Amino acid sequence: MLTLFRRRKPPIVHGMEPARAEVPALTGAEIASIFYGQRMGGDYYDFLRVNGGRVLFVLLDVAGRHDETCEILCAAQETFRTSGAELFREEDINEADAMIELCVRLNLSIIKAASGVRSCPGFIGCYNEALGTVCYANAGHTPGLLRDASGVTLLPATGLPLGLFSHATSEAQIAALQPGAALLIVSRGIVDASCKGEEFGLGRVKESLQQIQLGSARELSSGILAKVQEYICAPPTHDDVTALSLLRAKAAAAEQN
Repeated sequence: MLTLFRRRKPPIVHGMEPARAEVPALTGAEIASIFYGQRMGGDYYDFLRVNGGRVLFVLLDVAGRHDETCEILCAAQETFRTSGAELFREEDINEADAMIELCVRLNLSIIKAASGVRSCPGFIGCYNEALGTVCYANAGHTPGLLRDASGVTLLPATGLPLGLFSHATSEAQIAALQPGAALLIVSRGIVDASCKGEEFGLGRVKESLQQIQLGSARELSSGILAKVQEYICAPPTHDDVTALSLLRAKAAAAEQN
């Protein structure tokens, strides 16, 4: 049986763990992220409501062991929360410009906290509740997967991983979520999970997303982790394993008409 653990973290303190992520309530949608087992590496996820109609979310994967990444993750969280609130506070903003600037600040904070180069793939998104859209930047992360009536579409990298070059930037893209559509983002630990030398791979993540019934965002995240455990016939202990899901309600169509 798959046992899932939600992180419960203390407030941000130098050298300690990032603060616990509070999952916000969304209008016409749900968002959830589930982390499996004990932390081994540098997975980090967070959510932030920035105004009445937008919610930011992030999934980072800092290279290195957990004891090497704690300070970097704390710095990244502080930047995500403070700069995210500042850049996305106003209703009338250019989301793409704000997303690019947030990535620039995250990149610099990671380099500073690491005192040098430290690869940190990341997927950063802003969900617009009124429009049902996600403005996102994929900084060298595993592709996001968007499932809707037409199938599953990959959201590939829009830039290099954070933490490598001080002047690197990531482009921002817009993805529209139809009513009933789901966005799934998984950490590298899910893709790399292997059985007899064969990785679970992005292809199986895509197949799993197509097969899982979209009941809730939390059920989608837990369902993906269950598929991984079923494939490797054991709890995944090779790396951090995280699944973040955003599900737009079917009822949103009726609310907009």
